[in-house]
Amino acid sequence: MRVLILALVALTLSACATAQRYDAAGDVHALLVSIRDNDKAAFEAHVDRPALKRQIESRMMAEARKAGGNDGLAALGALIAPALADLAGEALIQPSVFRSVAQYYGYDPARPLPGPMVIGGQLKSVGEGQVCVPRKKDGPCLLTFTQEQGTWRLSGFEGDLSMLRTKAR
Repeated sequence: MRVLILALVALTLSACATAQRYDAAGDVHALLVSIRDNDKAAFEAHVDRPALKRQIESRMMAEARKAGGNDGLAALGALIAPALADLAGEALIQPSVFRSVAQYYGYDPARPLPGPMVIGGQLKSVGEGQVCVPRKKDGPCLLTFTQEQGTWRLSGFEGDLSMLRTKAR
């Protein structure tokens, strides 16, 4: 009996994670369409700009600490990182910039985008109200989406910042 109860609990939790992934897939698809079409309004509806700006600031601070061999450089980095992150957020959090990230994942503007069912199968649940997109099935998450007021928004980018290009190479 105990084994049966544990199996039912595991199945229920698995079903919740699966439902979450497929619920998020529609908004991830909408974000991909906004990137493909360079639709800034639709892009903004599916991006948590403040969360991405905070993340950029945090990563810039970490890089400044790592690169700064002396305390003066680290202190300077700490002072200017918020302003730089704000500027970087405005410049980098754009549909045209995230097109290179989508291409990294294999989305080619010349080919149709996969539907939400395919996308849902690629997402990974990482907590209540959060899913991520790994590059490979069991790989690290590079994009994180968080459910916010019924919409899944891009809230994290763990890829190499060089992937965010303002001009095509």
